[in-house]
Amino acid sequence: MKILILNGPNLNLLGKREPETYGHQSFESFYTSLKQRFAPCELTYYQSNVEGELINKLHEVGFSYDGIVLNAGAYTHTSIALHDAVAAIQTPVVEVHISNIYAREEFRHTSLITSKCAGLITGFGLEGYALALTYFISKK
Repeated sequence: MKILILNGPNLNLLGKREPETYGHQSFESFYTSLKQRFAPCELTYYQSNVEGELINKLHEVGFSYDGIVLNAGAYTHTSIALHDAVAAIQTPVVEVHISNIYAREEFRHTSLITSKCAGLITGFGLEGYALALTYFISKK
């Protein structure tokens, strides 16, 4: 089972950025533990701060992978282009957010991509990624 974890802007700063909201662990160290926990899966990780690069990655794997875990960061609330990219591909996408977007600023309460995703996981910290992977495994 091939699954891409795709992180958007500022998520490269996890562990340094607003630890009271996002925690103290870097995504790279968490990703190492995910690969161990989900060893039967072929996990790939990609992060970009550039909207077009995220879209290119969705296009690249969106017809050949079994699942995509997408944390689009702030692009969640602004990017019609990401909405359209998720809609255009065949691979199912689960939207993940580390913090509870509904307990934050009002502008974060609207996701432009959720309607094209298989589901939304928000507010469970980094463990949200594991929940998304568990979903894909259960659908196998």
